Amino acid sequence: MSEWKSRRFWTRAEVARAKGGHTIELDGRPVRTPLKSALIVPTRAMAEAIAAEWDAQEEVIAPLSMPVTRSANSAIDKVAPQRAAVADMLADYGDADLLCYRAAAPAELVAQQAAAWDPLLDWADSELGARLGPRTGVMHEPQDPAALRKLRAEVHALDDFALTALHDLVSLSGSLVIGIAAMRDAQDIKTLWEISRLDENWQISIWGEDEEAAQAAAHKAEAFLHAKRFFDLGRVAT
Repeated sequence: MSEWKSRRFWTRAEVARAKGGHTIELDGRPVRTPLKSALIVPTRAMAEAIAAEWDAQEEVIAPLSMPVTRSANSAIDKVAPQRAAVADMLADYGDADLLCYRAAAPAELVAQQAAAWDPLLDWADSELGARLGPRTGVMHEPQDPAALRKLRAEVHALDDFALTALHDLVSLSGSLVIGIAAMRDAQDIKTLWEISRLDENWQISIWGEDEEAAQAAAHKAEAFLHAKRFFDLGRVAT
């Protein structure tokens, strides 16, 4: 027996005004999330991106080709019901941020980490008022509580859609500072991704690259770039 698949049943996807933002209608019927909530997004730009994904579907619906739709569903169905817990989980990255854990050797790697990561720690200090200090090795050393409070407040101030984007920016990079820097356009998003991959790229330069690992890294990079796009779509004026 062949696996059942959802098939296209609509002719046209359109954006419509809704209470609290914008929604997407398929032949006049509003789209709902997997948990049957109203799919209402904060900006027209995000709604138009979602409508374009639905319009691009052919005979069989391919969910993996609809990243903005999936992120919006996550914001509504997963993040909104537990936003405080999600915000706390992301804020906790600040106390073990990737950018703070440095190698003791070799000297070339130490220098590369300092050159790439110190400017972002300086940026967090100057722009967010949060000075995080580097440590040598992998053993956890707590950061300044005052700095962590500043970062926590930054995260908790985000709406559900921005928090959804930050979740992927942080979890994929391993760095709260990189995630916030991406949202604030502190550096080019592709540069920030490469900064987060510094240790992995160092290992590749020594041992070579495994094909399976390279494919996994490419998927993560795509997801990281999408998270930034999703954040930006939620900030475009309606």
